[in-house]
Amino acid sequence: MTDTHPDAVSSHPHLRVERDGSVLTVSLANPERRNAQTPSLWLALAQVARTLDPQVRVVVLRGDGQSFSAGLDRAMLAPGGIQGEPDLVGLALDGAEAAAEAITPFQQGFAAWAQAPAVVVASVQGHAIGAGLQLALAADLRVVSDDVQLAMRETSLGLVPDLGGTGPLVALVGLARALEICATGRFVGAAEAVATGLANVAVPRDQLEGTTADLVAALLAAPEGALRELKPLLRGAATADRETQLRREREAQGRLLHRLGSLVRR
Repeated sequence: MTDTHPDAVSSHPHLRVERDGSVLTVSLANPERRNAQTPSLWLALAQVARTLDPQVRVVVLRGDGQSFSAGLDRAMLAPGGIQGEPDLVGLALDGAEAAAEAITPFQQGFAAWAQAPAVVVASVQGHAIGAGLQLALAADLRVVSDDVQLAMRETSLGLVPDLGGTGPLVALVGLARALEICATGRFVGAAEAVATGLANVAVPRDQLEGTTADLVAALLAAPEGALRELKPLLRGAATADRETQLRREREAQGRLLHRLGSLVRR
């Protein structure tokens, strides 16, 4: 049975959060504007990630309509911005340090998913540009449709990606390709996304939902304790030194073996 997550729904009009057992589906719900993003949406995403029920094992990030997300709502860059949203131009005029500090809570709408105990799957169709691509990169796994168009366009605006996307991008595709993608702002299609590691799999548009559901089912079929240990273990592997990673491996294994032994004794 699918239930609506009341706290998350009330937090933002363009975010829909639904619970079906141990699966939470988080949908960007502003298809008329191709799910363009705003700072208030980022704060709402951070709240959902931070308050995730421990019983949730898989989170699906998706977008309504033809596109996953066209990125930052460009109206935010106009003088005065959008009513009810932070004035980004005004913040920038307050100085570099003030602007940097203002970005900190917005980043959590993306970075917090890496810390969530659940495995996070992004189901991506159409455009995923700028903040849209960075949200997809915040997930652990990405399923894309064959019409997907991924791009980092911040540099073309005289800016840089600042919502947590640079680390995952470099980890997935390497420094040289990440620099080229960001500096040129070009689109990356489905075939290249899979070939370079940006996406796990690409499927025809009409199979995106079903393929995502199959992946979710496969994740749920894995032993829960092992999967919860596996995510942080692998996420930390790229930056940990060898001895630290070996320690983390044996500590995780020790916890799992102890749990298995306790079950055998019962």
